[in-house]
Amino acid sequence: MSVNLLKKERKDLILKEINVHTRVTFAELVDVLNVSEDTIRRDLNELAEEGEIIKIRGGAMSKAYHYSSQVKETYAHNSKQEIARKALGLLKEGMLVLVGGGTTIRELVKLIPDTLRITFMTVNPLTAVELLDKPNVDIIMVGGQLSRYSQMAVGGEVHQRLSEMRADLCIMGSNAIDTQGGFTDSDWETVLVKKAMIKASKKVAVLSIAEKLDSVMKMKIADLSEINYLVTDLDPNDAKLGPYQNKGATLL
Repeated sequence: MSVNLLKKERKDLILKEINVHTRVTFAELVDVLNVSEDTIRRDLNELAEEGEIIKIRGGAMSKAYHYSSQVKETYAHNSKQEIARKALGLLKEGMLVLVGGGTTIRELVKLIPDTLRITFMTVNPLTAVELLDKPNVDIIMVGGQLSRYSQMAVGGEVHQRLSEMRADLCIMGSNAIDTQGGFTDSDWETVLVKKAMIKASKKVAVLSIAEKLDSVMKMKIADLSEINYLVTDLDPNDAKLGPYQNKGATLL
């Protein structure tokens, strides 16, 4: 009985890690749970069979991120709605906005008024499809090889296209963010594309639920000083955001 309880607790923790960070690798879960990779593989296989997660090469992904039409409510849904409401204030008529993907971005797209005339460029096909519902939004899809890890177009063609652009604003989600480590992720191709997105934009907004704060993944995308807006579900004066004050990004 105790073994089953421990296993349930372990699987619950795995599920939370995946939901908080969107995607996790075997190595990251081994570090968090201090168990063998074989144990992690078995747990992920079971969670996938139960319909709780999506297995990807080297790890697992949140089901909500992958199958938007089949998930009624995403993890931390209310928090992501609050972030979307704040981020909506950054959108202005006539802007060219470079945008990533993810469940928080999805909530932002839902809030875009039908009357707003704006152009979105995206490397994420799911985001492009979601934007089709907005009658006055022009959509530019940056194509290339699709990453199973991030659902983003990656590779040389993407970098070439982004190098030719100068967006007014870049909006992207976050897997991990920290005052020392900055804005980080675990997949090198994804990191390179996000770096290119930042370089191609005049201003950058990173969207992050509070649970992702003070966490670090292995590969740096940018320092906090390279981000103009850090948009969270917290009040900007919340004590948890204290260390993020005066780091360069405006807290929303």
